[in-house]
Amino acid sequence: MRPRVLVLNYMADHHQAMLTPFFDLVYAPSAELRAAHVQQDGAQIRAVLTIGSVGLTAAEMDAMPLLEIVCALGVGYENIDIAHARSRGLVLANGAGTNDDCVADHAFALLLAVVRNVPQLDQQCRQGVWRDALPLPASVSRRRLGIVGLGGIGHKVAHRALGFGMQIGYHGRQRQENVAYAYFADVLSLAAWADFLVVATPGGPATRHLVGAEVLTALGPQGYVVNVARGSVLDTAALADALRSGRLAGAGLDVYESEPQPPAELLGLRNVVLTPHVGGWSPQAIEASVQRFIDNSTRHFAGQPVVSPI
Repeated sequence: MRPRVLVLNYMADHHQAMLTPFFDLVYAPSAELRAAHVQQDGAQIRAVLTIGSVGLTAAEMDAMPLLEIVCALGVGYENIDIAHARSRGLVLANGAGTNDDCVADHAFALLLAVVRNVPQLDQQCRQGVWRDALPLPASVSRRRLGIVGLGGIGHKVAHRALGFGMQIGYHGRQRQENVAYAYFADVLSLAAWADFLVVATPGGPATRHLVGAEVLTALGPQGYVVNVARGSVLDTAALADALRSGRLAGAGLDVYESEPQPPAELLGLRNVVLTPHVGGWSPQAIEASVQRFIDNSTRHFAGQPVVSPI
């Protein structure tokens, strides 16, 4: 008998089809379906698949007496009640590493787009504006890149930066052994050193507004920030103020505090490039994430350790 799995995040039909040979699927990607299926099917659910922004509450876990394993599709798990899950003895796993390359690609796409002014240049070119009438866009190569959070994604960003001949610095909870990049004990000193700041740290209460007004001011009027972490890490109001006042040159955001609604404070600003939290989305990355869930869960139900435990 296939284990019954509750899926709380959006999943395309062909990705759902990857799961059906292994699991009895209960698909609940909306708040209404989620509440209904937790109530109706909770007694039979043995696994939950979710994402960091959607999460899973303690009350929902307790409505599932047979629950054994909770998985995050991607690397983030900030809205899963980890402490309660551990108190229940649940197995916890995520999709660590499955979309790191995709997110790092997107971080550099945002960095290049905002520094080189690609969206504006595209529009101006379509309007017949020639380069002689435009200001010179800045260069990216051979400049200083600060990375906030040197995890799997941060390392991939750094690897790409080496191809641009960039100097690399990073901030994390501690200095990493066998890493040649410059380490900064706090985000403020990293921002003061860097030309560009890429935010790739986990979300959650511990990092909320880690990048705020003081950090943005330290980055400076020629500085740029890119956020591919979680919207909560970057103070939106402080960012809008820094961009309007000229204390920061530009920003590229794939994540923002108002998700899924766009950040209203930033929509009228020309020195911001926005994308709708698609940094980890590609056919290859999503398929790898779904396969990781299959691997983690089937191994668990076979009595084996999961591939990527939290």
